[in-house]
Amino acid sequence: MNNKMTSAHIVIVGAGFAGINAAKQLGKYKEIQVTLLDKKNYHLFQPLLYQVAMAGLSPAEIASPIRSILAKCVNINVTLGNVTKINLQNQKVKTEFKEYKYDYLILACGATHSYFGKDEWEEFAPGLKSIEQATEIRRRVLTAFELAERESDPKKIREYLTFIVVGGGPTGVELAGSLSEMAHYTLNKEFKNIDLKSTSIILIEAGERILASFSPDLSEQAKKDLVSIGVTVKTGTRVSSIDSQGVHIGKEFIPSRTVIWAAGVQPSSTGALLGCELDRAGRVIVTPFLHLPEHKNVFVLGDQASVLGKDQRPLPGLAPVAIQQGIHTAKNIMRSCEGKELLAFSYFDKGQMATIGRGRAISEFSGYKAHGKIAWIAWLFIHILYLVGFRNKVFVFFQWLWSYITFGRGARLITKQEWKNHDN
Repeated sequence: MNNKMTSAHIVIVGAGFAGINAAKQLGKYKEIQVTLLDKKNYHLFQPLLYQVAMAGLSPAEIASPIRSILAKCVNINVTLGNVTKINLQNQKVKTEFKEYKYDYLILACGATHSYFGKDEWEEFAPGLKSIEQATEIRRRVLTAFELAERESDPKKIREYLTFIVVGGGPTGVELAGSLSEMAHYTLNKEFKNIDLKSTSIILIEAGERILASFSPDLSEQAKKDLVSIGVTVKTGTRVSSIDSQGVHIGKEFIPSRTVIWAAGVQPSSTGALLGCELDRAGRVIVTPFLHLPEHKNVFVLGDQASVLGKDQRPLPGLAPVAIQQGIHTAKNIMRSCEGKELLAFSYFDKGQMATIGRGRAISEFSGYKAHGKIAWIAWLFIHILYLVGFRNKVFVFFQWLWSYITFGRGARLITKQEWKNHDN
């Protein structure tokens, strides 16, 4: 350890992939103090959030308490709170209960879903960025099956058994595939009055193809896989309206009681608190060192940051990007404390993958492409590897193993918050 290292207080806002990895790295240095702020008390593994929505996993299996993750880091103080103001000149971060003075600030608050100016659609088509949204989608999906079971009107049954997913990116594809498998394989023998083989799952994508970030041949393979398990894929189709009765696509109306939104994301609004330049997507424009151009001690990471990759295009909002940025920034802060020059961030692209369903997935890395069971096994392995906590890794592995053997799903609970007082 360099004896010339200066003490410092680092404030990290957000315990997503970027924030938690920066904190774990900084936790190795007892000479500094770290305050980690988040409005939730847990770190969420978002790539598997769709499995909570589709009753494959329970929330506790993809989330870990922040305090537990960082328990061995004696120099890190974890605080539950929401940032309301950032003063760059005075180097202060204000929450609803306290103000923090910082030497270095890391802003890594992630992103939320975007309705492209049609926020009124959220009531009828919830997005998927939080555990609360995932359990709400699960409630709506499972309730639709239950209501169809007790219905006698064929028209209403069709409406209940029609599910629409808007957005053909990885989340939309994974939702549609998982929903189709649940309807056609998991639940098909459990309902006596309805034929779940008639369930209709429709995936709507405004672009010319689904999974547009993948090569065209893998995108087409994913489409074929979806169709083979009963999903209707509509590309080049833009939603014009959503209400409680269904979805309008231009002049066409598709009746449906359950619509799920997976069409777009927008960065957290905390980026606007900086008062700095934003790109067209609302992300904070940072230097190759991931800090603000005018404030070299303020770093913005993950989905909130607009930083160019080797191809001079903004890096995608993926977990590997955020993880690498978090570790790199922590090391750069320590270099700064030691009086060394900062190093520019260089993203190592580990490729991309998406699962369509049981034994079906696609993956792409450095020109190497795979689909089918090989890609699916790789997808399983990578996601278990990145899960935080040994307990979660074990639970998810055995849950997936059981689901593969039996087609079963272990979290099929319809839950809803009740606000009534009970005497007993």
